Amino acid sequence: MAPQPILSFVVPCYNEQAVLPHTLRELLATLGGLVSEGMISENSYLFFVDDGSQDDTWNLIEKAHAENPKCVRGLKLSRNVGHQNALLAGLLGQIGRADAVISLDADLQDNVAITKQMINCFVSSGADIVFGVRSERATDTVFKRKTAQWYYRFLRWLGVEIVLDHGDFRLISDRALRALAQFGEVHVFLRGLVMQLGFKTELVYFERKPRAYGETKYTLSKMLAFASDGITSFSIRPLRVVTTLGLILFALSIVALIWVLAAWLVGRTIEGWASLMVIFLLVSSFQTLALGIIGEYVGKTYFETKSRPRYIVEKELSS
Repeated sequence: MAPQPILSFVVPCYNEQAVLPHTLRELLATLGGLVSEGMISENSYLFFVDDGSQDDTWNLIEKAHAENPKCVRGLKLSRNVGHQNALLAGLLGQIGRADAVISLDADLQDNVAITKQMINCFVSSGADIVFGVRSERATDTVFKRKTAQWYYRFLRWLGVEIVLDHGDFRLISDRALRALAQFGEVHVFLRGLVMQLGFKTELVYFERKPRAYGETKYTLSKMLAFASDGITSFSIRPLRVVTTLGLILFALSIVALIWVLAAWLVGRTIEGWASLMVIFLLVSSFQTLALGIIGEYVGKTYFETKSRPRYIVEKELSS
């Protein structure tokens, strides 16, 4: 009989003092239940990553570690680097320590009850990556639900491999984590990166729960920046769209030029500024859009070439 796998729950945290005591209780109970059922090793543990929180989050993690050093571990980053980099720091820190990792958000809207199915897919089916997929988004506002659906479909249209309605609730094997560590880009979009690994994957569906405590840390500006990273990190189709639109506008301008010359030759010149202004605004707005899209890619290239560290570890709590 094969030994039970060592499992690590990786939880990125940013100013989560309101929800963290509840999260600790829930995850410790889940961990204990999985161990008692013989699904995972008794050496399994929780791993919290403090993403430069300004509240009492790290103190709560230290207290939980002091009370239960075997099951609760932590990592404190020197500054806030964003959810994706904080999550990546936690994931890569488990290489060689755990056989598999389950990542989830601190608000526990991801239903931990389906972790049993994830583990079964890993142990019985040999899946290296198991995606937790939302079967419905009733807890989201209509605006967030619709924009998320449009965004995922837009990513697919751009040619980005993505799992619809999947966040960052997933199981990843140690082998897959070692492959993930080979990706060195600064702007991390894990939902796309894990699809690049090429290992066997499985899907597990769940109903997303409402947030129990605290407030979401994903503001509209952060969501827009996150969406931009997802597009520019995996597709150059926006640049090709700009090129295509430029060619179309060039063709239309040639047609307009022929029309103007023909009107001038037959003496039917039209005086007026309305048509001229429409053309001017169309071309200038396209140029501004094109420069913005190109600038976004140039900016990403600028940061990538600097090769700055994605995060810096200040403290670590281990067993």
